[in-house]
Amino acid sequence: MMRTARSLVVLALVALAGRAEAQVTGLPVQNGGVASGLTIGAEVGFPGADYGKGTAYGARAALGLGPLGISAVASSWNPKGPVDGATAVGGYLNLKVFGGPLIPLSVTLQGGAEYAERNGLKAVHAPVGLGIALKIPNPALAIKPWLAPRLDIVRTSGAIDDTEYNFAMSGGVDFSLLGGIGFSAAYDRVWAGNGVNPSVFSLGANYAIKIPGL
Repeated sequence: MMRTARSLVVLALVALAGRAEAQVTGLPVQNGGVASGLTIGAEVGFPGADYGKGTAYGARAALGLGPLGISAVASSWNPKGPVDGATAVGGYLNLKVFGGPLIPLSVTLQGGAEYAERNGLKAVHAPVGLGIALKIPNPALAIKPWLAPRLDIVRTSGAIDDTEYNFAMSGGVDFSLLGGIGFSAAYDRVWAGNGVNPSVFSLGANYAIKIPGL
């Protein structure tokens, strides 16, 4: 129990007793499918108590190349209490294995890595999972709920060298308006064991740019 809690605290880069998390961005892992064209957006995250609370601000970009998707995230998370904030970056690869233009259901494989460093403590968070999304078409507003179970791999180095493997799940709803404007809500939870279940809720806005030929 002490080993798990201690490594999670280092990963979170938060030296607060009893508070831990299993991510480094302060935002949910997004896996709602492969983007169509180029999408850029901003997001605000609200971590739970086991995560360290506070607020995270992030930016995302995603590019769809047929069934292959490439995305990136950068965030700044300010935990609650007298603790310095942390900046993180990450990248992901997505591969659509089921679904098409005429099929509203899609299944996407995802692998990625997120990295943060503070005071010589390094943390790498590698999510590997499967995303299932259902696009509900509408002339004025397209709605896409999605759910994404994953294996959460966490590697910390510095004061403590450790690797953790946990089950996690994220889910959300994406809303797309005419003209490329979109909004999203997402929730993420990690079952880290010993009563430690970091979670985070986020709200975001984005703009999609159609690229001919993609």
